[in-house]
Amino acid sequence: MEKRFTSKDAVLMVFLLGIALLVVLLMYQVDRQWNRLSEMQRAMQEQADDMRRMRAVMQSLDARLRAGAIAAQDGPDAHAEVPPAFARAWAATRQPDYAQGDWLVRAFGTGLATLTPLVSSDAYSSEVQSYVLESLLIRDPDTLEWQGLLARDWSFSEDGLTITFLLREGIEFSDGEPLTAADVVFTYDFIMTDAIAAPRARAFLEKLEKVEALGTHEVAFTFSEPYFNSLSLAGGMQIMPRHFYAPFLENPQQFNQSRGLLMGSGPYRLADPRGWTPDQGLVELERNPRYWGPVDPPFNRLLWRVIENDSARLTTFRNQELDVYGARPREYGQLLDDARLRQRTHHFEYMSPTAGYSYIGWNQERDGRPTRFADRRVRQAMSHLTDIQRVIDEIMLGYAEPAVSPFNPRSPQHDSTLEPYDFNLERARALLREAGFEDRNGDGILQDPEGRAFEFDLVFFQDNEDTRRMVLFLRDLYARAGILMRPRPTEWSVMLDLLNRKDFDAITLGWTSGVETDIYQMFHSSQTVSGGDNFINYRNPELDAVIERARATVDDDERMAIWHEAERILHEDQPYTFLMRRMTLAFIDERITNLQKTRLGLNLTSIPVEIYVPAIQQKYAR
Repeated sequence: MEKRFTSKDAVLMVFLLGIALLVVLLMYQVDRQWNRLSEMQRAMQEQADDMRRMRAVMQSLDARLRAGAIAAQDGPDAHAEVPPAFARAWAATRQPDYAQGDWLVRAFGTGLATLTPLVSSDAYSSEVQSYVLESLLIRDPDTLEWQGLLARDWSFSEDGLTITFLLREGIEFSDGEPLTAADVVFTYDFIMTDAIAAPRARAFLEKLEKVEALGTHEVAFTFSEPYFNSLSLAGGMQIMPRHFYAPFLENPQQFNQSRGLLMGSGPYRLADPRGWTPDQGLVELERNPRYWGPVDPPFNRLLWRVIENDSARLTTFRNQELDVYGARPREYGQLLDDARLRQRTHHFEYMSPTAGYSYIGWNQERDGRPTRFADRRVRQAMSHLTDIQRVIDEIMLGYAEPAVSPFNPRSPQHDSTLEPYDFNLERARALLREAGFEDRNGDGILQDPEGRAFEFDLVFFQDNEDTRRMVLFLRDLYARAGILMRPRPTEWSVMLDLLNRKDFDAITLGWTSGVETDIYQMFHSSQTVSGGDNFINYRNPELDAVIERARATVDDDERMAIWHEAERILHEDQPYTFLMRRMTLAFIDERITNLQKTRLGLNLTSIPVEIYVPAIQQKYAR
């Protein structure tokens, strides 16, 4: 029977067409609302930018008016109202070409496992955190004296055991919550909570007895005994917002396993303080619109790209997709000869006053049993077999110096009578014989008295070409003494896991340094705990006592003499084979202005930020 199109069908079709039209209109309306929302967001951002510019103009005008009034009265200088910590950044804003805007784009040579403070342990994550978290005090990069940042003043008790800080008022975290003394107390309590995976931080705070709020903006740090670095310890603590981190006390494992829990009061912030993950392949910080400082941060964005391959990092810099490149020694001369590159970059070649050092760490205990490296004679022999000078000459091309110990050779901590271990094959063989290692079967490999071959793995970061070349060179040197070393190239995340589990024979890494280096966390026996930085299981009660005595000595001259004693013990024990301190060989895009060397090194990473890009040279819109 033939079907007919009836009036009911017509009504149904009209109904369906009406529904479809409504859906289309609804989608159109939603799209319009979305566009409108985007326009409003852009307008709000523009208004915020305008307000920042107006604020900067008002501050500048106010400063100039004050300067005129002060000058007329023959009073103090024109920026007397600017806190000393911001003096250099404020001076940058007085340059005729100063402008806010643009991005600063850098690269990390390894991927970051986490940005969460306390849980993270590498220098890269610390660099990011320094722009987000702030401390009570910072050092003047020229004089090295302490200056107030979150704190406007501080004082010591008569016995020197209590430091009282007065906080600045009106400071907010990046989400708008006020920063008070309660946040300072919380930070200490949070670190000292055993369930929080912060053994490194707790090691530094072990002499701190309590932190208590004396008022909304007043806080006191009380030490159990004198500590030479008490002001640095208390003033340098990065303050964590209580309202953001306190909930994790109910579930510490959630914090310990987190990847991107980062919020503070600093000049920059994560757009999502909970949402960063390592698989993003980059770290991006945006300007903190609520920043309290008298000088607004100059860059709109700070960006770090993860580029693990050395050649790829150089190519990216050549393509002007990076603003900073740390050159390898073998590249440096070639890059200097590149006229086009030299024309569009600044270049710096210097030994940083706080340069860290690289080392080979010999694990002295594994699976609860002593290793061959538990014998000091073996460690001394390994240092005599490690020809540091040839590594510096042939791999580093002279752009490094031997490291004698953890102490910088230009620091009064260093005993100038100590010399690096020289390459001495015969001395090394004699020490190994004393320790019971001989070639017992004529195969050219040393064996211990039980007949086990002297062989071990050396873990190193797989994407550092200079380290790879050094390890291969050392493999051949060790073989001459009858030692079989197996290079073990390793991903960064795996290296961190091996360190935490202390599951390696030997490892080559580096430590950063400061004005005065406290070696407690690396070499004190108490720090062999899980997650501690004495991951080579080195124990020496004599050194422990000397370290404790040095830390308790406030007088500088007396303390330096004690550090010399500690250094002599380390030099004899060789828990590390101390390798070298590398020179900075940096190329920086010419857009970056106001670069200066200070006693803390290049001001590229100074906080408050004092470098900028003139408006005419800016290339990133937001």
